[in-house]
Amino acid sequence: MECLADLERAAAAVLPPDVRDFVAGGSGDELTLAANRAAFDRTFLVPRVLRDVSRCTTDATLLGRPAAMPLAVAPVAYHRLVSGDGELATARAAKAAGVPFAVSTLSSVPVEEITAVGGAVWFQLYWLRDGARTLELARRAEDAGCEALVLTVDVPWMGRRLRDVRNRFALPAEVRAANIDAGGTAHIRPAGDSAVAAHTSEAFSPALTWATVDRLREHTRLPLVLKGVLAREDALRAAEAGVDALVVSNHGGRQLDGAVPSLDALAELAPVLDGHRCELLLDGGVRSGTDILRALALGAAGVLVGRPVIWGLAAAGEAGARRVFELLATELRTALGLAGCADVTVARTLRTVR
Repeated sequence: MECLADLERAAAAVLPPDVRDFVAGGSGDELTLAANRAAFDRTFLVPRVLRDVSRCTTDATLLGRPAAMPLAVAPVAYHRLVSGDGELATARAAKAAGVPFAVSTLSSVPVEEITAVGGAVWFQLYWLRDGARTLELARRAEDAGCEALVLTVDVPWMGRRLRDVRNRFALPAEVRAANIDAGGTAHIRPAGDSAVAAHTSEAFSPALTWATVDRLREHTRLPLVLKGVLAREDALRAAEAGVDALVVSNHGGRQLDGAVPSLDALAELAPVLDGHRCELLLDGGVRSGTDILRALALGAAGVLVGRPVIWGLAAAGEAGARRVFELLATELRTALGLAGCADVTVARTLRTVR
């Protein structure tokens, strides 16, 4: 496996069609899903020359802590859909790679078992209809040793993902949302709908507001990250509210179809937040080390990678996930050196042509 596309093909060959669609698909006509990749493909770097890159390093700092590269594992639900060890395999691979793992509220393994692996873990939080229960979950993650809370803010309810609707997608009996319940409606195939969508509509609150963010900020000592911000007005308000970082994200093209590509939004938000103590991360469409370099050049402190990790797990379990990180680290170091950047800090000074 010499690139992430090889792992995607290997995963597609072994996954059941409905699970493959659940992982790969987007909402609506999947315009934003495709646009996320197109945004990278139309972004070109202007490399520098005659610079010493003999000691080129991918080392980075994310949320004030060291990482082996400017990358974290994006929160993706239900890893046990594709691999028996599920999130435990992902956690071991991320630890070996030296990168943080953002564990989903909808993880198929309890957060305590994941943090026990010993790597850097962030906890992605969906705001549940029961606010007190949500705060208990946040405290549980903090007590388990998570290093940050990542509040997803773009899911009042799940986008209409037509592949899942057509498949009447439901979780198998052995896979459940281990952090919140046994799965409930997520296991029952509804007529003309996705069981996972029905479950999240039942569980998640559509009443998430800035007051909720303030409430969570007062409740935790952990760094607070908002995931799903695309508008400059929202980014500025978050920075002024003391949020530690933003994940510029359209949920991998799985929420509002027609939303701006994440990379385009990053290019707009980075100058707006210049001077604010609010880190920018990017999620959506990252498929190579050169993509990571593009994001850095446009102002990101790092990226989140989701689907490729799931492909690696599906193709070869923990070893497959490790291969994803190995490929990205090799590609990033190669791209840094060829662009005349000895480290990721210098990469942020590169110019781009879009």
